[in-house]
Amino acid sequence: MSTTVLMKGNEAIAEAAIIAGCRYYYAYPITPQNEIPAYMSMRLPQVEGVFVQAESEIASINMVFGTSATGKRVMTSSSSPGISLKQEGISYMSGAELPAVVVNMMRGGPGLGNISGAQSDYFQATRGGGHGDYRTIVLAPSTVQESADLTVLAFDLADRYRVVAMILGDGYLGQMSEPLVLPEPSGKTFDKSGWTVTGCKGREPRVVRSLRLKPEIKLEEHNKMLQGRYREIEAGEIRYETYNVEDADIVIAAFGISARICKAAINGLRKKGIKAGLFRPITLWPFPYEQLARDCSHAERVLVVEMNEGQMIEDVKLALGRKRPITFYGRSGGTVPDVEEIMKRVEQHD
Repeated sequence: MSTTVLMKGNEAIAEAAIIAGCRYYYAYPITPQNEIPAYMSMRLPQVEGVFVQAESEIASINMVFGTSATGKRVMTSSSSPGISLKQEGISYMSGAELPAVVVNMMRGGPGLGNISGAQSDYFQATRGGGHGDYRTIVLAPSTVQESADLTVLAFDLADRYRVVAMILGDGYLGQMSEPLVLPEPSGKTFDKSGWTVTGCKGREPRVVRSLRLKPEIKLEEHNKMLQGRYREIEAGEIRYETYNVEDADIVIAAFGISARICKAAINGLRKKGIKAGLFRPITLWPFPYEQLARDCSHAERVLVVEMNEGQMIEDVKLALGRKRPITFYGRSGGTVPDVEEIMKRVEQHD
């Protein structure tokens, strides 16, 4: 029987990770995601799991590397500047084809910024963030329920494709409490026997690495193989939501917490007779380029709303080109977009 509980977004992610089979978690505290390590420190011992508060973000991501190499489900979490410190390890894991889930509850930036929610890590998340030609799957929840559901999905996607999957939330989503139905385990299993490091008794030894210096270990061929895997992800794992786009004259594109605010603005605009709709990417990578172009094909214009100075708008422009006007409304530094201001931006162009 499904269980309904009241939880913060951070707690929902942590409990969903345990439901998904994660028994190893390593992290270093940083606001506004500290409820995740606090919750994991309580829950993992109850399920015979391992919790380590590492001495740094760099240490924690390398602990994730080692645990993933043994085939175990493992997670870390942080917030914006902490994720920056983890990027080298995420790149190493991507080169070594190691699956893991990384959670970023974004805060205001750049630099240390503040502890309010923001969306200014879009570039970092969707363009890899670290060095080299690699990609991470990026899932952007907009509700506490979706935070839990997408966490379960993230573990399956990471294992299926042997990549890092990222949950990209923000401080507001992490701190808000909402009722949610705890997700069920997916029940999916993935054969890891061919690559895990579990002791070589009875078989040839294996080496998990991202360093490929010897001529017989060709780095370009490895990169081409990874790119083929990313194309497979692009073909099969795109997710998005639409709201009132069928007859919309103006489509608002937004993700995460901003999309919730845009829904309220759209409802207000509809009451005034303005046909507005919402396109919300759930996978920020792979980005739903074709789906956005299709759902905007009849719209007169597009407004992009973000809690930053304009980042997802670049993907919107790649999807739509110069076919219709694209405008932007953004708030940054931990400031939330205002429903009335979004409505005003739409009405000013009518």
